Amino acid sequence: MAVSESVQGDLDCVHQGGHSSYMKYFLYARKSTDVEDKQVMSIEGQLAELRTVAKKEGLEIIAEFVEKRTAKMPGRPVFNEMIKRIQKGEAEGIICWKLDRLARNPVDGGQISWMLQQGIIQHIRLHDRNYYPTDNVLMMSVEFGMANQFIRDLSSNVKRGLRAKVKRGEFPSTAPTGYLNDARRKIIVVDRKKSKAIREAFELYSQGENRLEDISNFLYERDVRSLGGLKLHKDRVKWILSNPFYYGHFFYGGEIHEGKHTPIVSKKLFDKVQEVMLERGHPMKPHNEPKPLCGLLKCGTCGMMVTGENKTKVCKKKTHHYVYYHCTHKSKTIKCNEPCMREEVLARELNEILSKYAIPFPWRNELRVCMAEDEKKAETESSLIISDLREKVSTISDKIQRLLDVYLAQDIDRETYLRERSKLFSDKKSFEEKISKLERDAGAWLEPMREWVETASTLDEIARRNDLPSKKSSLQKIFGSNLTLHDKKIQENPSFPYAALRAARQKFPESDTSFIRAAGLGIEPKFSLSESDVLPLDDPAILFKNSSYPPRVDELRESRRAIRRRLPKSTNDHGNHTIRQMRPSFKRLHSTRGRGITPVCEISF
Repeated sequence: MAVSESVQGDLDCVHQGGHSSYMKYFLYARKSTDVEDKQVMSIEGQLAELRTVAKKEGLEIIAEFVEKRTAKMPGRPVFNEMIKRIQKGEAEGIICWKLDRLARNPVDGGQISWMLQQGIIQHIRLHDRNYYPTDNVLMMSVEFGMANQFIRDLSSNVKRGLRAKVKRGEFPSTAPTGYLNDARRKIIVVDRKKSKAIREAFELYSQGENRLEDISNFLYERDVRSLGGLKLHKDRVKWILSNPFYYGHFFYGGEIHEGKHTPIVSKKLFDKVQEVMLERGHPMKPHNEPKPLCGLLKCGTCGMMVTGENKTKVCKKKTHHYVYYHCTHKSKTIKCNEPCMREEVLARELNEILSKYAIPFPWRNELRVCMAEDEKKAETESSLIISDLREKVSTISDKIQRLLDVYLAQDIDRETYLRERSKLFSDKKSFEEKISKLERDAGAWLEPMREWVETASTLDEIARRNDLPSKKSSLQKIFGSNLTLHDKKIQENPSFPYAALRAARQKFPESDTSFIRAAGLGIEPKFSLSESDVLPLDDPAILFKNSSYPPRVDELRESRRAIRRRLPKSTNDHGNHTIRQMRPSFKRLHSTRGRGITPVCEISF
């Protein structure tokens, strides 16, 4: 755009220190953030100083533009509005604090510089200097370039600081629900109120019986809500339940990192939640309410599952409701004619079965004593296990470092590096939790046994209660999926150790606990010797002539080896004739020592 002679004369006048009487100015003030508690005095300070400059020099301000936005990227709405109004001729000058208030990017800076050169902008008044169309463009270009380079350096420094923070294990962002950002210490701390609700939500969902909407309602009742005070959306709940931040790791830059913050849940519970979430997926809503004993029994004829069905009968103006269990008849190859069975009859038979597998109270008490003794021994043995686990953790740390070296050497691609690094971090976290658990509870390996003993001791009580879901749960622990229904009779196939418990109840009275500590030595199959192979009664292997009574266990074992040496070679080679057992006739060998009891040793073949 050409500059007229009159305008050029006015510009010369301005350049010489005066100002044209008709020039109008826009005042522009900007701060780099829209957060009210940051740089609050920046805008007010700019406006006060620039108004003073305008009044002192007699500059007419027709409008003030205030913007709370960074100038790093083009597209500021207030700035663009001011430029459009200048292009329409509403003003010829701009008053601002510094050029970096107008632009920190080459697009906006170039636009200002070009409009100044073309005379569209005739004067830019800063707090300490002036810019005119006839000035050397190098000075303005340098100042705009410095402003642009400052924001680039600032971005680079911030990213470097964030990477350093991540390397220290500190999450460089807003804390998720259940945590708080400590502004004073610049760390993330546990929210004591919400963290308990988050942990309970993990435990509730891990049971596999609740939807994401149920978890959202659960959190809403415990004051864990959205920023607007509403219920959390199910997608947000899913994000919470799948966020590794809650067990001590966090995602940043597409990678998973170890965090220094306090975990809310354990890695084991987190993995259980992920399994439940994967299994549930998007299940279809059931049309009918399932019966309590559905999924427990299989048909003895076709192998299909046994299901329950409601039946209604009206008799003499009275309505009776019944529940019958029968085969689903889904087999396409076997025609099943199994009869139906009333729920009450089936429940009575299940009660009888449960009673067979209940552990007597004297046995339970004896097992508790044994477990207490083993727990004391485990305290010394756990140190060896912890040492081994720590060695594994150290090995994984070395692998992580070697993996990083290989990646930096560009021997593997980024995708492979991130995948293997994530696996190693997950394994390392699992081992660290095992170490922590062993240090906290050296007898943790006894928990399954302790739980089994307590469960088995309550079977009698469960059999007496009219609680079908509890019966089903207990029966599934005993039999798994090995219960079949054939001709209205339940066929049992218990799993270990319930099979051993039932066999012990058939062999020993409930008041006898001696067999718990002293088991028989022999476990080989029974065989018969020929007459030529019968050992003489005065054989030293039987009479223990050189030993004192009662014989020790090592003496019994030595005698067994002596007997094997006396057997024919063919017998030992083929293994068809082996010793079944050799044991004292008393149950507890060690309990007889020092009591004057002389057991009679017996060898049976």
